[in-house]
Amino acid sequence: MTANTETGETQQAPVAAFLASHLNGRTDEELSAEFHTLLDAVRAHGKKGQLTITIVVEPPANGVDSAPLPIGVESTVKAPKPTQPKSLYFLDDDGLPVREDPRQMAIEFRNAPSTTDYKKA
Repeated sequence: MTANTETGETQQAPVAAFLASHLNGRTDEELSAEFHTLLDAVRAHGKKGQLTITIVVEPPANGVDSAPLPIGVESTVKAPKPTQPKSLYFLDDDGLPVREDPRQMAIEFRNAPSTTDYKKA
């Protein structure tokens, strides 16, 4: 933030410009890639997602007023994931999940003789 002595107005640095120039543009490139990854995941899965950008400013290590401030940018992407399909199960008498309904009567089928068995007779 800088103060204009003639008009008394205070100028603030635009955050977008800071992010674009931070680490010679690498931060902007990484954030853009994460943003497009998030967009693709939302489009593919039809669920919402989130990109959180955190700017971390630390005080000078030695406490001197004119010392430089360490500034870092961190980001977190919460992209939606596909929903896994569900499968139906029944509980048996012991409470264990099984694929076949234990209450359903089972009919044992005999194997039909093969066509080669008819030719022999």
